[in-house]
Amino acid sequence: MAATMQVEVVSPEARLYSGDATEVYARSLDGEIGILAGHQPVLLALAEAPVRVKTADGAEHRFEVTGGFLQFKDNRLTVLADDARPAD
Repeated sequence: MAATMQVEVVSPEARLYSGDATEVYARSLDGEIGILAGHQPVLLALAEAPVRVKTADGAEHRFEVTGGFLQFKDNRLTVLADDARPAD
């Protein structure tokens, strides 16, 4: 079983996702980043782009994010989005 991390995706209006994930992909202002459990701590400003959260069962959750921040520390990843919604 793949290692997991705790992930939260939140916007000012709602918590869109809270749970374990094996991988998270996002686009920062400096480019695309992939985060796995055990990644070094990071704080990034997000570009307007999808954030993808992959879970151990193979499911993928996609969110349209219009900026904000991504923080990873102590095996917890938080996306604080300026605005976000589930992608169709």
